[in-house]
Amino acid sequence: MKKLTLVVLLIIFLFFLFMSIDSRTIRQVCFKDQCFSLEIADTPELRKQGLMNRESFPENKAMLFVFEKPGLYAFHMKNVSFPLDIVWLNKNKEIVFIHKALPEEKNIIPDSKAKYVLEINPGLLKMSVGDKLEFRY
Repeated sequence: MKKLTLVVLLIIFLFFLFMSIDSRTIRQVCFKDQCFSLEIADTPELRKQGLMNRESFPENKAMLFVFEKPGLYAFHMKNVSFPLDIVWLNKNKEIVFIHKALPEEKNIIPDSKAKYVLEINPGLLKMSVGDKLEFRY
Protein backbone atom coordinates (compact mmCIF):
# COMPACT_ATOMS: atom_id res chain seq x y z
CA MET A 1 0.00 0.00 0.00
CA LYS A 2 2.83 2.37 0.88
CA LYS A 3 4.51 1.77 -2.50
CA LEU A 4 1.25 2.44 -4.32
CA THR A 5 0.85 5.75 -2.46
CA LEU A 6 4.39 6.76 -3.39
CA VAL A 7 3.78 5.89 -7.04
CA VAL A 8 0.55 7.90 -7.10
CA LEU A 9 2.27 10.88 -5.49
CA LEU A 10 5.13 10.64 -7.97
CA ILE A 11 2.71 10.57 -10.89
CA ILE A 12 0.86 13.61 -9.55
CA PHE A 13 4.15 15.46 -9.03
CA LEU A 14 5.32 14.68 -12.57
CA PHE A 15 1.98 15.73 -14.00
CA PHE A 16 2.18 19.15 -12.34
CA LEU A 17 5.85 19.49 -13.26
CA PHE A 18 5.15 18.95 -16.95
CA MET A 19 2.03 21.11 -16.85
CA SER A 20 4.12 23.98 -15.48
CA ILE A 21 6.55 23.87 -18.40
CA ASP A 22 5.41 26.56 -20.79
CA SER A 23 6.93 28.16 -23.86
CA ARG A 24 8.86 30.71 -21.82
CA THR A 25 10.97 27.95 -20.30
CA ILE A 26 12.30 26.87 -23.70
CA ARG A 27 15.92 28.01 -23.79
CA GLN A 28 17.35 26.49 -26.98
CA VAL A 29 16.39 24.89 -30.24
CA CYS A 30 18.72 22.20 -31.55
CA PHE A 31 19.12 20.40 -34.86
CA LYS A 32 21.64 17.58 -34.96
CA ASP A 33 24.73 19.02 -33.23
CA GLN A 34 23.82 22.73 -33.54
CA CYS A 35 21.93 24.66 -30.85
CA PHE A 36 20.68 28.24 -30.83
CA SER A 37 19.46 30.30 -27.89
CA LEU A 38 15.90 31.52 -28.30
CA GLU A 39 13.81 34.62 -28.05
CA ILE A 40 10.21 33.51 -27.51
CA ALA A 41 7.22 35.21 -29.13
CA ASP A 42 4.20 33.57 -27.50
CA THR A 43 1.71 36.40 -27.13
CA PRO A 44 -0.12 38.29 -29.89
CA GLU A 45 1.93 41.41 -29.14
CA LEU A 46 5.29 39.61 -29.23
CA ARG A 47 4.33 37.69 -32.38
CA LYS A 48 3.29 40.93 -34.09
CA GLN A 49 6.58 42.66 -33.16
CA GLY A 50 8.81 39.72 -34.12
CA LEU A 51 12.17 40.97 -35.37
CA MET A 52 10.87 44.27 -36.75
CA ASN A 53 13.03 47.39 -36.63
CA ARG A 54 16.27 45.63 -35.73
CA GLU A 55 19.51 46.19 -37.59
CA SER A 56 20.62 42.56 -37.31
CA PHE A 57 20.11 39.32 -35.41
CA PRO A 58 22.99 37.41 -33.76
CA GLU A 59 24.01 34.17 -35.50
CA ASN A 60 23.77 32.19 -32.26
CA LYS A 61 20.09 33.12 -31.75
CA ALA A 62 16.72 32.29 -33.22
CA MET A 63 13.20 33.55 -32.60
CA LEU A 64 10.52 30.98 -31.83
CA PHE A 65 6.89 31.90 -32.40
CA VAL A 66 4.58 29.74 -30.30
CA PHE A 67 0.88 29.48 -31.13
CA GLU A 68 -1.94 28.15 -28.95
CA LYS A 69 -3.03 25.61 -31.56
CA PRO A 70 -1.84 24.37 -34.95
CA GLY A 71 -2.87 26.50 -37.92
CA LEU A 72 -1.80 28.04 -41.23
CA TYR A 73 0.25 30.98 -39.94
CA ALA A 74 1.35 33.44 -42.61
CA PHE A 75 4.36 35.67 -42.01
CA HIS A 76 4.99 39.14 -43.39
CA MET A 77 8.55 40.46 -43.19
CA LYS A 78 7.61 44.06 -42.44
CA ASN A 79 10.48 46.36 -41.40
CA VAL A 80 13.01 43.53 -41.28
CA SER A 81 16.15 44.67 -43.11
CA PHE A 82 18.05 41.36 -43.13
CA PRO A 83 17.33 37.95 -44.67
CA LEU A 84 15.93 35.10 -42.59
CA ASP A 85 15.09 31.46 -43.00
CA ILE A 86 11.62 30.72 -41.65
CA VAL A 87 10.75 27.20 -40.54
CA TRP A 88 7.25 25.97 -39.65
CA LEU A 89 7.05 23.06 -37.17
CA ASN A 90 4.14 20.86 -36.18
CA LYS A 91 3.29 20.02 -32.56
CA ASN A 92 5.89 17.20 -32.67
CA LYS A 93 8.58 19.72 -33.71
CA GLU A 94 8.83 18.20 -37.19
CA ILE A 95 9.48 20.62 -40.05
CA VAL A 96 6.40 20.97 -42.24
CA PHE A 97 7.40 24.00 -44.37
CA ILE A 98 10.54 26.07 -45.01
CA HIS A 99 11.02 29.44 -46.69
CA LYS A 100 14.65 30.43 -47.11
CA ALA A 101 16.45 33.79 -46.98
CA LEU A 102 13.76 36.44 -46.90
CA PRO A 103 15.03 40.01 -47.15
CA GLU A 104 11.92 41.46 -48.75
CA GLU A 105 8.48 42.41 -47.49
CA LYS A 106 5.96 39.84 -48.63
CA ASN A 107 3.45 37.40 -47.24
CA ILE A 108 4.66 33.85 -46.87
CA ILE A 109 1.86 31.34 -46.46
CA PRO A 110 2.79 27.76 -45.57
CA ASP A 111 1.00 24.81 -47.12
CA SER A 112 0.84 22.88 -43.82
CA LYS A 113 -0.43 23.62 -40.33
CA ALA A 114 2.14 24.48 -37.69
CA LYS A 115 2.26 25.03 -33.93
CA TYR A 116 5.69 26.73 -33.96
CA VAL A 117 7.53 28.97 -36.39
CA LEU A 118 11.28 29.54 -36.17
CA GLU A 119 13.10 32.55 -37.64
CA ILE A 120 16.85 32.13 -37.99
CA ASN A 121 19.72 33.65 -39.95
CA PRO A 122 19.93 32.07 -43.41
CA GLY A 123 21.96 28.99 -44.18
CA LEU A 124 22.86 28.09 -40.60
CA LEU A 125 20.84 24.87 -40.51
CA LYS A 126 20.87 22.37 -43.36
CA MET A 127 17.40 20.97 -42.81
CA SER A 128 14.51 19.66 -44.85
CA VAL A 129 10.80 19.08 -44.47
CA GLY A 130 10.35 16.06 -42.20
CA ASP A 131 13.44 16.74 -40.06
CA LYS A 132 12.81 17.10 -36.34
CA LEU A 133 14.11 19.82 -34.06
CA GLU A 134 14.56 19.57 -30.31
CA PHE A 135 13.65 22.16 -27.68
CA ARG A 136 15.86 22.34 -24.61
CA TYR A 137 14.52 23.70 -21.36
